[in-house]
Amino acid sequence: MATPGRVVVVGSLNVDSTSYVASFPAPGETVLSHGFQVALGGKGSNQAVAAHVVGASVELVARVGADAAGDYALATLARFGLPTDAIGRDADGPTGVAQITVADSGENTIIVTGGANRTMTPEVVDAERERIAAAALVLTQGELPVATIDRIAALAAQAGARFVLNLAPPAPVAVATLRLADPLVVNEHEARAVGIGTDAAGTSLEDWRVAAASAVGTIARSVVVTLGSAGAVAASAGGSWAAPAPRVDAVDTTGAGDGFTGALAAFLAEGAALEHAVRFAVAAGALAVQARGTVDSYAPRDAVLRMAGLDASDERDGAVSE
Repeated sequence: MATPGRVVVVGSLNVDSTSYVASFPAPGETVLSHGFQVALGGKGSNQAVAAHVVGASVELVARVGADAAGDYALATLARFGLPTDAIGRDADGPTGVAQITVADSGENTIIVTGGANRTMTPEVVDAERERIAAAALVLTQGELPVATIDRIAALAAQAGARFVLNLAPPAPVAVATLRLADPLVVNEHEARAVGIGTDAAGTSLEDWRVAAASAVGTIARSVVVTLGSAGAVAASAGGSWAAPAPRVDAVDTTGAGDGFTGALAAFLAEGAALEHAVRFAVAAGALAVQARGTVDSYAPRDAVLRMAGLDASDERDGAVSE
């Protein structure tokens, strides 16, 4: 039986190595960094932490290597208070890694090596059937093998759990998997890869709101499109909405999309309507870009609600949930 508010994230787990530079090197050019950081990463673990820090009960199903990077990843998750009993260790492969470069503009480039994430097979998901069945919401991403993503969607549907798919990076998942997504969460490039917004006249929030609405019931049950500093749009059978982002000074955009998605999942799992959850998620993303790093940039619940224009009294009055 599903537990209200419980989020199960089935996803990737990496260790990020980030270099900070004045500007990105041209092909063949060597530049010196003015900073370096090693941190927990991977869309699965990032989104699990983001959901946890805004108040969700979260379990992460993932794989790491039997190496020092895996030790670091498990210790970091424990520091945040996340359970690690569903994270297996692969004796034959390394922990996944991401090599990240962040320019002074706040923009980034990322190269991911999957490592132990590649051992996240459909059989691993089948072994977590009971855990998935107990979730209010199941969240996964495009960094896992396609067959695994399809299996997660099927098991969530069988259990009656809400299935949220962040198809980043784009992956050729089954049409049935997309149609179960509630919502499908994509940025504008990923949206076009699945046929959303391919003929949009422009890139405004209104253009994307219309495009997202047109995909509801045909591509996915509901749709969220993230648009960076502009904000996000959302659409479901109940309507469509635009959520402009507050203006902030971006320091590092790495992992901000994961901060958005994790917060979105957390608020949906506790019963928030999509139109409200996307507003809170935009606030979480805006806070994340104002600090360096990934998981350590994710703000707690009270800060997210304040950024969204709410306070503790609003939450007590039920403004956060449906």
